[in-house]
Amino acid sequence: PEQAELFVAEAGGGAFVNARRIRVSARTRLPEALFGTGAPFLGHGDHAGYLYEIRQVMAESAGIRRMGAASLDLAYVAAGRFDGFWERALKPWDLAAGSILIREAGGFVTDIRGGKFDHIVGDIACGNEPIHKALVGLLGEATKKRAAARAGEAAAGGQ
Repeated sequence: PEQAELFVAEAGGGAFVNARRIRVSARTRLPEALFGTGAPFLGHGDHAGYLYEIRQVMAESAGIRRMGAASLDLAYVAAGRFDGFWERALKPWDLAAGSILIREAGGFVTDIRGGKFDHIVGDIACGNEPIHKALVGLLGEATKKRAAARAGEAAAGGQ
C-alpha cells in the first residue's frame, strides 16, 4: 500500500502491477544477479544450514536482500526487481499468490532442490530459467558443504 502497487496474476492470464504487464528479470549471469531470501526466526529452522546457503550465494552473486515478507520478495522476482529468491519452511499463505505471479511473469518455481514445488512443504527457489538453475546449484553445493562439515565434526568427536 505504501508504494501504491497492486500485484495481480491469474493462471494463464499473465502478471501485472497496477495494470502494467510484468516479467521476470532477463539477467543470465550470477555475478550480476540480486537475490531475495528470508532468515529462519530464532528457535525455528536450521540457522547453521542457512548460513551455508548465504555464504554460497553471496560468493557468486551481486548480493542478497531480506525484505521481511516472502510475498513481497516473490512479487519483486515476478517484476524483475530481484533476479531470484529462496527460502525454507514458509507457510502456504506466504507462497500461494507469489508463486503464481512468478510463473505468469515467465519464471520458474521449484523446491530448493529443483523438484516439484509444494506450497504446503514451503521450500521455494525461483527466478528466470538460467538464474533459477544456477541458484538451485548453489543451494545444492551449500547442502554438500554442510554435510561434509557435519561428517568432519562427527569424525573428530568419535576419536
